[in-house]
Amino acid sequence: MNGAPPSPDRARDDRPVLLVLSHLRWDFVFQRPQHLMTRAAATHEVLFFEEPVFEAGAQPRLEWFERGAVRVLRPVLPEGMSHAVAVAAQRALLETVLARRAGRPLVAWYYSPMFLEIAPQLPADAIVYDCMDELSAFRGAPPAMVEFERRLLARADLVFTGGRSLYEAKRGRHASVHCLPSSIDVKHFAQGRAEPVEPESLRAIPRPRIGFFGVVDERMDLELVAELAALRPDWHLCMIGPVAKIDPASLPQASNIHWLGGRDYRELPAYLGHWELGFMPFALNESTRFISPTKTPEFLAAGLPVVSTAVTDVVRDYGPHGGEPGLVEIAQDAKEMALKAEMLLRRPRATWLAQVDARLARDSWDLTWSRMEALIRGVRAAKRRPGAGVPVAARAARAAEPSHV
Repeated sequence: MNGAPPSPDRARDDRPVLLVLSHLRWDFVFQRPQHLMTRAAATHEVLFFEEPVFEAGAQPRLEWFERGAVRVLRPVLPEGMSHAVAVAAQRALLETVLARRAGRPLVAWYYSPMFLEIAPQLPADAIVYDCMDELSAFRGAPPAMVEFERRLLARADLVFTGGRSLYEAKRGRHASVHCLPSSIDVKHFAQGRAEPVEPESLRAIPRPRIGFFGVVDERMDLELVAELAALRPDWHLCMIGPVAKIDPASLPQASNIHWLGGRDYRELPAYLGHWELGFMPFALNESTRFISPTKTPEFLAAGLPVVSTAVTDVVRDYGPHGGEPGLVEIAQDAKEMALKAEMLLRRPRATWLAQVDARLARDSWDLTWSRMEALIRGVRAAKRRPGAGVPVAARAARAAEPSHV
């Protein structure tokens, strides 16, 4: 159903409505929102409301896309519309959707505080802020982001964070902040250990192959990538992912750097299964100060050793501790990354893989979602009690919280 209104039978669904307001498009990269909402759709009608697209001569409308059991809603607005008019148009479109579902429980789930512009007073039974990044530190962030986050924190019943650094940054700003880092679909990525068919785009690339997958943006240290390629011209760096917010012409070029573009989530295990190592060449700047890369456990689940720059959450959660080696090697610069990678290429993997599997057995996206859902149920139950308000709901959620990471 593309561009059509919701079907009456779906509108009569009596499950709670989970309205997701997301700056990340569903079809961009399969990551935290997609993992969580795919699971949420088993018990909720999930409506994934994206940022608008602008078309010449368009009449304001919503396009609808079915993505499994999730329904993606994309506003289409005419080019040249002022910001204020565009906000009003999106608000009207969203109100029409919610009017068809009036009387059903509603959970409002914000990924960006900027959606408060179009959804400032939703009649929600629970308001969730799933803070997966410090968006105000990203290139091109609206100046008003910090103020809108302050307002969202004042309205939210629950705040989830995608890593420990974000948790530490937000826990003093709300009564019910919960550290629920991005998790792992072990079964999916473990396919990389089972000798998958080699992707066509890799077959002409010599070995050893050192790979990265993810969005290529200001968080990547492009100079480090270029230096590593120059230090080890016999290694081939395989770079998977869409380029965003940076000029593609700025990507370093060399005979042993291969920019392969985006790939479907379903294809990733096959690529990882034909790399010798993974690497995470993150820049250490404001945009990476609070990140907790989902790809870290995904590399590990595929059985792929990985070396990373010293991203705080990677160091604390996967790096060496107390004199013991970590699951991930940490490097300060390209020279150290080359040395650590050489060590990993030589190192036997059996002991390391056993440690990896013991660690990954502790987490899953199913478990993360079940924890989140329990906290939401606690908020809704607390609000139904006579005289209950947001502080009561926050206390109920805090009592139901699992131990922090």
